[in-house]
Parts: sequence; structure tokens; C-alpha cells
Amino acid sequence: MRGVFSAGVLDELLEQGFDPFDLYLGVSAGACNLASHLAGQLGRNRRIYVDYSCRPEFIGAAKFLRGGHAVDLDWLWEITIREYRLDLDALFGRAGTFLVGLTSVGTGEALYLEPARDDLEQMLKASSALPFLYRGFIEIRGQQVTDGGLADSLPVREAHRRGARRIMVLRSKPASFTRTHGLEARMFALAFRKHPGLVEAMRGRADAYNDAVRFVGHPPPDTKIVHVAPPEDLEIRRTTQDRALLEEAYEIGRGHGRRAIAEFEEQELER
Repeated sequence: MRGVFSAGVLDELLEQGFDPFDLYLGVSAGACNLASHLAGQLGRNRRIYVDYSCRPEFIGAAKFLRGGHAVDLDWLWEITIREYRLDLDALFGRAGTFLVGLTSVGTGEALYLEPARDDLEQMLKASSALPFLYRGFIEIRGQQVTDGGLADSLPVREAHRRGARRIMVLRSKPASFTRTHGLEARMFALAFRKHPGLVEAMRGRADAYNDAVRFVGHPPPDTKIVHVAPPEDLEIRRTTQDRALLEEAYEIGRGHGRRAIAEFEEQELER
């Protein structure tokens, strides 16, 4: 649900017709937000956050205790595909490379796959399928995968490795946020001990994330980064379903989107 902020940022970019990019790399909710953005569907992400995602069918402890998903992506995908599907013609008819970040269950390594028309929606679901909250794993192209944020929550180094030197980074956490090695990693190691690759990915998650944050703050001399992050006091949590708070975060994202455009254009003038 924290992704509602970047949904606002992307809608502002879309409405302003701002699109100087040729590579789009999204992970988890960020990948889903990017898909609607690239399909040109202004407002689709907002509706998914403040309407569909706030319904009791989506998030619920009772469902989890009965053996279902705490965050029921199966339900969300089924209803949005039926009622408000991505415009696949528009998405696959545009220029630029779109990559979705995933985590391999077998190795724990990050995967960056370019979706095809017949597996895009399943790939977006897999990238968002947080272990614990979503039971089981999803198979994509012959291998089991899970939430992309486990192996690489902030894939700015991957964008740079692929040649990006003018980068806009959209985050769901405040700029000051860094990860710590805490109880979550120890619980994960116990729950997923049959999947040692995933356990290693979780153990290294904090270091990888913090390294990416340092890269954003101190990029190489040939690289310019516009860093777009929510304010420190934004009250959205992973499972927030307060529509008023979500609407507020979306509008804050719109404002940050306007500032991001100005900063990007200013950096371009300085080149």
C-alpha cells in the first residue's frame, strides 16, 4: 500500500507528458504502478489503491488463519483483470524496455525479466507476492519466483549496469530510511529453511538495500539521479486501508512528481 505515493508521482508524469526514458525497471508494487503508467492509464493505480485494495477481500488476518493469503493477490488480480484490465495493446505498442524485478526461489538471486503479453500479469503478481503474506510461490517461465523486493528492493545499480546515466528513482520509503538486520530475517530463516537461497537473500537484504541507498546519494561522476521519496511523516504502512490517508499520499505523490520533473529538467540544462 506504500506504493500509492509513487502511483501519484507517475500519474503526474503521465498527465504532464513527461517521458524522457528508454528503460523502466519496477519491483513489487513499483512494477505494477509502472505497468499502468506505460499503458497510459491515468488514474488506474489510484483506483486500485483506494478502491479495490481497501476491500475486505484483499487484506485480512481471518483469511490467513483459515489457510488463505493475508494479502490476497489472487483475488485482486482476478477482479481487476475482469473490471479494469491493463491496456495491453498500449503497453506493448510503445517504445522502451520494461523490466520486472523478481526473486528466484531456487537461488535467491534477483531476476530482471522483460514481460511478454501472455505472462505480464502473472509476472506482476509474482513480483508483488510477499512471502508470509502470500502463501506459496508463482511459476514464471519454468521457475518458481517470489517478491522482487526480497533480492533487490531498489534496483538502481541494475539500471546503471544496463547503461542508465540519467535516472529517476521512485521510493516507497522516506529518503532517510535504511534497513536493519532484525527479527524479520530470523523468522524468515525459520519459516523458509527448506529454501536456503531465499534465506540467504533475506540475510543479505538489508546490506543490499543500504548499498543501493548510498548509490542514490553518491552516484558515479557520470551519473545524475533524481531521488523521489515520500516525506518522513507519511503515515502509510504496508497494509494501510484508510482511504483518506491513501488519497492524501497519492496527492502528495502528485506534488513530488511536479518537483521531480523540474529537477530532472534542471539537471539536463546543466549537462
